Amino acid sequence: MSKPTAQERPSDATDQAVSDVRAALLAAQQELRHAAAGPVIVLLVGPETAGRGETADLLNAWMDPRGIVTRAWGKPSDEERERPSFWRYWRTLPSRGQIALFLSGWYGPPLLGRAERTIGKQAFDRRVARIAALERALADDGAVVVKCWLHVDHRTQRARLESLASDPLRRWRAGKSQKQRLNVHRRIVAAWKRAAAVTGTEQTPWHIIDAAHRHHRDLAVATRVLEGIHAALAVPARGKPTRPEPEPAAEVSVEDHLGALDLSLSIDRDRSRAELERQQGRLYRAQQRARERGVSTVVVFEGWDAGGKGGAIRRATAALDARYYRVIPIAAPTDEELAHHYLWRFWRHLARAGQIVIFDRSWYGRVLVERVEKLARPSEWQRAYHEIQHFEEQLVEHGTVVVKFWLHISRDEQLRRFRERERRSYKRWKITDEDWRNRRKWKAYAAAVNEMVARTSTRRAPWTLVEGNDKRFARLKVVRTMADRLKRAVPPPG
Repeated sequence: MSKPTAQERPSDATDQAVSDVRAALLAAQQELRHAAAGPVIVLLVGPETAGRGETADLLNAWMDPRGIVTRAWGKPSDEERERPSFWRYWRTLPSRGQIALFLSGWYGPPLLGRAERTIGKQAFDRRVARIAALERALADDGAVVVKCWLHVDHRTQRARLESLASDPLRRWRAGKSQKQRLNVHRRIVAAWKRAAAVTGTEQTPWHIIDAAHRHHRDLAVATRVLEGIHAALAVPARGKPTRPEPEPAAEVSVEDHLGALDLSLSIDRDRSRAELERQQGRLYRAQQRARERGVSTVVVFEGWDAGGKGGAIRRATAALDARYYRVIPIAAPTDEELAHHYLWRFWRHLARAGQIVIFDRSWYGRVLVERVEKLARPSEWQRAYHEIQHFEEQLVEHGTVVVKFWLHISRDEQLRRFRERERRSYKRWKITDEDWRNRRKWKAYAAAVNEMVARTSTRRAPWTLVEGNDKRFARLKVVRTMADRLKRAVPPPG
């Protein structure tokens, strides 16, 4: 193995600086873990010969690796290709109190694709905009994103590859792909500069680090990580605002979508039975086509307490092949879920190609329950509209069919159903004190629903408002809508 050159040997001053930063890093990491602050997400981006992996290995050695998530991504697996491209990143995000070391992370594929000219300029810019939105959402949620561009010039990279190739123990690191990437180095740098102009914000700035000398590189990165941990510790604990936030001004221009519904719509029993069976048949055939063509579906059910979500879901799933759908009931978040961004638990449930996932309650809880019950700050639920739009845009751009239902009933009908549940012993479990408490906030919930529909109903992910006073009518509309949306997405042959 080749010996380090004089330039690569650390000076006494560097040794002391390393010793100091190692001690500070370990202490800060322990404080981060005990305070459940953060998380701190470190992105090490740059040429392969810049030593991303070496730096990540060293940080794991300097700190407690049990509190560090280290990941590098290669080509997407079949499981990853069958979901939106950011799924692979969301599912590995660290929880509060942890540190993540992502080698290239979400920057790797677009930078390399642009450099190798497999991604056009517009597609690259769209991907960069997605990255900026992701980092903004994470930072807004309390994460600290430390982004380091490890810079090595073309001549130094070539020398390193030659050195690796001559070393029998490290020759594997100087393979064909590394040499190919050296040939497009200038284009990678140009692509990064274009991306950095958009993603280098006050919240998530870039740090350019000279990686020509490994001791300088490691010390510089470690210093940035230490600063990131301190920044995370300075963020007020989530759920404990230092001072109350003022409520935003009312959305005076929001249309009363719920008030416009005709809740007198109904259908008689015999006709509904025959029509429901026909629509269930259409839905089954559409599911089979979607499965054969690898088209995934996400179905969201929201609505009033006792609004009929459960009955509608049962009529829809009765038409489906049980091997290819899942129903995800959403309740209050667990401790693990609270330790992540609120969208994390929904990203992780996304189905593979050709399958259907049905959410009984969903990410819209952020702008409904959490808004009305003041479980989220006004700034949190206000920005959630944009975060949800970005999430759903990624689903539909991937080819996923997104179907969203709000099941609406009148206040009088809800009262009748509540009382019926109290009278019948086998339904009594369905009614709780929380249902009665929520009912007293009907106007606040109705205002939140109207704003939600106005701000998140898009052409490719529209809301379907279901007139639910008549259960048979509502169930039929739900099944018919699902069948229609799937048929449009995967039309029958001929």
